Amino acid sequence: MKIGILGGGQLARMLALAGRPMGLDFLFLEPTDNASAGCLGQHLQGAYDDSDMLHQMAKQADVVTFEFENVPAASVECLAADAPTYPSAYALTVAQNRLKEKNLFRELGISTPQFVAVDSLDELESAISVTGLPAVLKTRAEGYDGKGQVVLRKTSDAADAWRYLQGAEAILEAFVPYDRELSIIAVRGREGEMAFYPVSENTHREGILHLSMSRLDDPMQKRAEKYIRQIAETLDFVGVITLELFQVGDELLANEIAPRVHNSGHWTIEGAETSQFENHLRAILGWPLGSTALLGFSAMVNFIGSLPEPTEVLAISGANFHSYAKEARPGRKIGHATIRASNEESLQAKLQQLLTLI
Repeated sequence: MKIGILGGGQLARMLALAGRPMGLDFLFLEPTDNASAGCLGQHLQGAYDDSDMLHQMAKQADVVTFEFENVPAASVECLAADAPTYPSAYALTVAQNRLKEKNLFRELGISTPQFVAVDSLDELESAISVTGLPAVLKTRAEGYDGKGQVVLRKTSDAADAWRYLQGAEAILEAFVPYDRELSIIAVRGREGEMAFYPVSENTHREGILHLSMSRLDDPMQKRAEKYIRQIAETLDFVGVITLELFQVGDELLANEIAPRVHNSGHWTIEGAETSQFENHLRAILGWPLGSTALLGFSAMVNFIGSLPEPTEVLAISGANFHSYAKEARPGRKIGHATIRASNEESLQAKLQQLLTLI
């Protein structure tokens, strides 16, 4: 059985690492010549919209998926014409556009920060009266890890903010004074069956995820599950899907969805009975979904820009070291560590040891 993946980065790498023990083979369509996942399967080097490469992938693969949402939806449609492809191009188009996402949440009755579509400086200045200040101006497409967005703190910031986005279609969102950033990861199979991981509590630095901690029996779990079930069923989603959330008091606000395995779920590799990566493969193949039960108290820390010494990380009891085989550079995710412990107190102690290394 061969899985085709659009993209050859670390998420594709971890999907392949999860699939190889199950006897699965992989091929990756990736433009760069030094793909993180390249050593784990066949590397088709070419653009994501290269029709010859897409047809080659569809011909060779039994099932096709993608590792991140900035691949062309047209390419997913092209692949789907010749091979089973999950998630669908429709789900991808919604996830690629912040305005479509927010409108979907609104239609489903899911709470969100106040937002307004913005297509000009005049519209931006008018939108401020709706969202209030501070507010965040974001491109509707292709933003991730804090890219493509800018915070407005006073009305006079509008002109500079609009120039920063260079006229891109945008959305203005009210700035949320959240108590916690959360995410929930779910997996949905071909027949509509679903499983949910415990919510993750997340900490970002400069717009990039720094730390994720699994939260067993979190008071927001049931509501988060309700939200992500509504979204997944509406999109007829197949595979792993992630919903990022803000908690403000007793309220839970939806931020955005990721139609894929997610950085905040890397702790599932060692911290859950079935990792998000294995469950994504099970779902798209039509195989039974695996248990999402926790194996202990778990957390994940990203390595951004540089890697610590593996021996120092592995000297911490319960720690696991993951390198993505990527060239180090500032602001780039090049690896992570997971930590598992038998109780919350032990987990926090081990986390402090790890954090001193990075």
